[in-house]
Amino acid sequence: MKEKKSILNNKGYLYLTEFFSGMAVMAVELGANRLLAPYFSSSQIVWTIVIGTIMIAMALGNLYGGRSADKHPDPDRLYRRILVAAVWIAAIPLVGKYLIIGITGLLVISVNTGFLIWAALASCMVIFVFPLFLLGTVTPSLVKYTIGNLSESGSVVGRLGAANTIGSILGTFLPTFVTIPAVGTAVTFLLFSGVLLLLAVVYFLSEKRHYAGCIIAVILYLLCALFGSSSHFAFWENDLTYEGESVYNYLQVREEADSIILSTNVLFGVQSVHMKNEGLTGMYYDYATAAPLMASIPAEGSAKDPAGSTEGDGGPRMLILGMGTGTYPTMCGRYFPSMEAEGVEIDEKITDLAHTYFYLDEKIPVVTYDGRAYLAAVEGTYDIIMVDAYRDITIPFQMSSIEFFRLVREHLAPGGVLVMNMNMYSEEEGSITDYLSDTVAAVFPYVYTADVPWTTNRELFASENENMLNDMEEGISSIADGELRAFWERHVSEITPYTKGNYLLTDDKAPVEVLGMRVIDGLIREELGYYKEIYEEEGIRGLIESF
Repeated sequence: MKEKKSILNNKGYLYLTEFFSGMAVMAVELGANRLLAPYFSSSQIVWTIVIGTIMIAMALGNLYGGRSADKHPDPDRLYRRILVAAVWIAAIPLVGKYLIIGITGLLVISVNTGFLIWAALASCMVIFVFPLFLLGTVTPSLVKYTIGNLSESGSVVGRLGAANTIGSILGTFLPTFVTIPAVGTAVTFLLFSGVLLLLAVVYFLSEKRHYAGCIIAVILYLLCALFGSSSHFAFWENDLTYEGESVYNYLQVREEADSIILSTNVLFGVQSVHMKNEGLTGMYYDYATAAPLMASIPAEGSAKDPAGSTEGDGGPRMLILGMGTGTYPTMCGRYFPSMEAEGVEIDEKITDLAHTYFYLDEKIPVVTYDGRAYLAAVEGTYDIIMVDAYRDITIPFQMSSIEFFRLVREHLAPGGVLVMNMNMYSEEEGSITDYLSDTVAAVFPYVYTADVPWTTNRELFASENENMLNDMEEGISSIADGELRAFWERHVSEITPYTKGNYLLTDDKAPVEVLGMRVIDGLIREELGYYKEIYEEEGIRGLIESF
């Protein structure tokens, strides 16, 4: 009787399976971080949770896959698992965001500390553990099916490992630099799950069995592709002006009656704003206009304002590290027209949005670079350096250390001012703002702060000029713009000297994300205390009725 031919008689298909499963695992890992980022930020904490969860799933899959292959050496079992994993991964863009919101809602009323960790961990466990557990079974199963005799076991395992590693390399670079920026996270999940689906379907078609299972899997995949590829992270919003992704961020532009707003990685935060009436923003940017006054930069229409000054006349210079869409230089351009601005923004897509939606002046140069690396490379000094790179707990540690602020000081002109926005202010002793402020105060002899009402923002001003506050008070009366002058006449008293403590951040030790997480825990306890009391006293029913 003639032996039945199988696609697996050619071991190349087994190596191909190993290659693409390795690729899919890494693509899912990167996609997991992007899926979680709009809800929990794209911080090292979230990355740690994603990597740790996936490693646990893979380890359990390895154990189960090896044992299953020994007891039931049937390749059908492996390719059925790949088929299920493919459909599950394809469904993530469609249902993942709803699961995250549901899990977060349950935990927010029951977890008192470490909310970010527990919510992200629970979301990862529910969404990603099962499909990656299934993919974890691939390698030990393929070892069983590929080794013909013990004399070739070493070379076979080596080839399988190489195939997995090469696939993983491609699965790392392709999502980051190609698919996510080009077509988004949702389609990235669909692309790599589609490869897994194709592997399994080709196998079963060649074996001429399990047609029904393949048809069901393909139909489910197509449904997920149809309804999941165009879904939005902010699924409750129907009128977004723009929603997309870049190499670094989830991006959202929303237009309101009086403003245009950019949010990055956090659905409810405001990272940049353009006021349609070209007035004050009502946000921390208004307080940041103190810096030009402290640096004795003349306001428009003042006696010191050089008449007819234009860009390139050698006037005062300002550098913004964390340019965003240019809210601050746009404001300063109106109120202090003699000042020349330049910005540094690591995300080129944000700069594109700035020109498309936020009316950033094309004459303002923006360099796509890391803020600290740019400062280390550039020559010359500035009258103002604004550091606006701190976003929720996604604080670049390299821009929070004493070494960084020494670099800032070296690039400030005599009498120059550092202005810094800290958006995680807390009254709790030893908070992230205490660490940042003390670190700045270890470099600059004169430091002032101002809290922005109704927000968690605190503005910090630092200089080697002991008269910086007096210079500001003298400059207020010369402001021609009535709105800005009235604002500072009301709020100048809120700028107070900062008393240095003993907290310090260095390049070697800067636990900024852990410190930020503590602030988030405090904010959650404060904002949701009322609902937690109802839940504890009346349970779920009482909580639902309270809404």
